Amino acid sequence: MSGAPALLGAIRAGLLCRCPNCGRGPLFAGFLSVKPVCEACGFDLKSADTGDGPAVFVILIAGFIACFGMVFHEVAARPPWWVLLLTWPLVGLIACLALLRPTKSLLIALQFHNKAGVGRLQGPNG
Repeated sequence: MSGAPALLGAIRAGLLCRCPNCGRGPLFAGFLSVKPVCEACGFDLKSADTGDGPAVFVILIAGFIACFGMVFHEVAARPPWWVLLLTWPLVGLIACLALLRPTKSLLIALQFHNKAGVGRLQGPNG
């Protein structure tokens, strides 16, 4: 596949943790380490870097789920405090681990779709 894929194709490849170029090869070598080259199309993935973006999104989403769930649980059921402390941090941890990998893959696919590159500083004369 030459050029950037359509936006829906990029989102699909990102959520399935596949290569943003072909959508077939696996993107990750480990839990969060990106493969240097796609096995299916040979696309160079070394430049794919999302920085802290996925972690920020995941912390905000999982934190909202866990905090809202804990408050709702407290108001609706009035459980003992130790039940809340055993349940909701675990829910937050599971949500973080479940969301981190697809979020990183999605951000890499969207970078590829938008042809994002390394930022360069220009001097005063342009």
